[in-house]
Amino acid sequence: MDGKFIQDTQLNANGNHEVIEWIPYDRFKDVKQIGKGGFGTMHYARWIDRPIREWGIENQQRKKYPKDKEVVLKNGNDKIGKFIQDTQLNANGNHEVIEWIPYDRFKDVKQIGKGGFGTMHYARWIDRPIREWGIENQQRKKYPKDKEVVLKKFDDFVNFNDVLNESLKNTAHFNGITQDPETPSYMMVLEYAADGNLREYLKNNINWNQKLKNLFELSLRMTNIHKLDIVHQNFHPGNILSFDFTYSMMISDFGLKVLSGEEYTKAADVYSFGIIAYEIVTGFPPYPDIPHNKDLAMKICNGLQPKIPFHTPKLITRIIMRCWDARVTNRPTFKELGDELQKYNKDYFIHLCERRNKDLGIVIQIIKAKEFSENQESTTTTTTTPLNYQTHPQAIYTSRLLNFSNLSKPKNEENFERELEELTESMSLVNLAMKICNGLQPKIPFHTPKLITRIIMRCWDARVTNRPTFKELGDELQKYNKDYFIHLCERRNKDLGIVIQIIKAKEFSENQESTTTTTTTPLNYQTHPQAIYTSRLLNFSNLSKPKNEENFERELEELTESMSLAYNMNSSSHLYKFN
Repeated sequence: MDGKFIQDTQLNANGNHEVIEWIPYDRFKDVKQIGKGGFGTMHYARWIDRPIREWGIENQQRKKYPKDKEVVLKNGNDKIGKFIQDTQLNANGNHEVIEWIPYDRFKDVKQIGKGGFGTMHYARWIDRPIREWGIENQQRKKYPKDKEVVLKKFDDFVNFNDVLNESLKNTAHFNGITQDPETPSYMMVLEYAADGNLREYLKNNINWNQKLKNLFELSLRMTNIHKLDIVHQNFHPGNILSFDFTYSMMISDFGLKVLSGEEYTKAADVYSFGIIAYEIVTGFPPYPDIPHNKDLAMKICNGLQPKIPFHTPKLITRIIMRCWDARVTNRPTFKELGDELQKYNKDYFIHLCERRNKDLGIVIQIIKAKEFSENQESTTTTTTTPLNYQTHPQAIYTSRLLNFSNLSKPKNEENFERELEELTESMSLVNLAMKICNGLQPKIPFHTPKLITRIIMRCWDARVTNRPTFKELGDELQKYNKDYFIHLCERRNKDLGIVIQIIKAKEFSENQESTTTTTTTPLNYQTHPQAIYTSRLLNFSNLSKPKNEENFERELEELTESMSLAYNMNSSSHLYKFN
């Protein structure tokens, strides 16, 4: 025992209530155990000398009470006590406070699940958690009624700072720590998710709006977890919980290992997200009809993946396949997934609410998927659905630590990369086709002769009756060709519109070439590998009716007006010279 610590407190004491002292154990009698808690064992005893009654500050002497005093002897776990104390002292609000909760404050305790990292029990907490936490006085107020909670018992609970992973904003709220009185195991006290886990919820056969919402929210929560440089390591539908899946989800039960024994990375969490997305989209858990054993692990390492139904929206199929890519550097980040899923979620939600966006890719694909599913349900009664599939008795979906040695390095199935590339290409083509229908056009350089720009824009007009005929185009181009040819041969016509505009365009280009070496020209531009200029039959259905870009018609009208004005001025100039 540190005598200096006791001496310092005695020297600095301002009264008897501040004095502590070293008490030899033989000064206690009638010692007997009266309880055992998370911090240690409690004993009743009678202290023969009793504590200090008075402490003279001037002479540093004491007077004691004349009779024995009843006391409690406590032999505790200082590590847990300090952990809880630190979180309380640093708490900025009730949601950050954890506390020691005696096990006898729980009732109706029953086991509700068991995984590879611990056992889960349902319980009712008699006192309920802290409602308000005064930062200044470190005092609390509690709710008046019992609260449903989950007690999570760890097989190995040593590093207490690790449990902070469970109290992140993205996870089930962490209320405190208790101890199973029948074992030395400590238990975390977590929020009880009344709506259960995601796998159970998916048996409700949810709609596409809810599927997209769930996918986006999961990607957002995992983005936040990865920002903290925390890797989940045990990410599956059984660890995704909610009070009401219609509104929000929580992520719980952080894990330990990966299949092949290598260090767990953020990319492994992305792979798990792909499996979860598959289950959300199809309603089926992965590999339900085969044993989950080393043979399956070997097949997965060799490229086996769940079969994505062909009618699944291709944009979602592509997301799932990118998450499963064995080339881990090719997998998207959760930030990238979130950005993409946010767009799909928003586009489809607007379609449902306002009946707009029906020509967007995700909307078209979901409508087709729904039509296919409804047709299947109406034509057959034997189709396997998320409500009637059979699970193999050795297909186990609780968390387990599977220690398989000598597994091969994961690789993609033989056709995976080609199929993903073709899917990506087809999505790019569909996206481009939809954008063109919505008014996308190549950008005409601003220094292009305005008379030529006007011809091109008239040809692109989505109002097909406004497009010129080839006879009209021929007559106009014949004139420009003749005017410029005469200018080149006879140095005449330099004041004609087409000649002036071509001279200016040439001067601009020559100036660009002389001042920079990085300008993209027809000789050095880069072609995207999926920009294909050979003839192909592209069978795109449900494309919207072509329309002009928002400002197209105004710009074409202004261009036509300016050309007419220039032509009239030029004609007047020629007439003046003739006279």
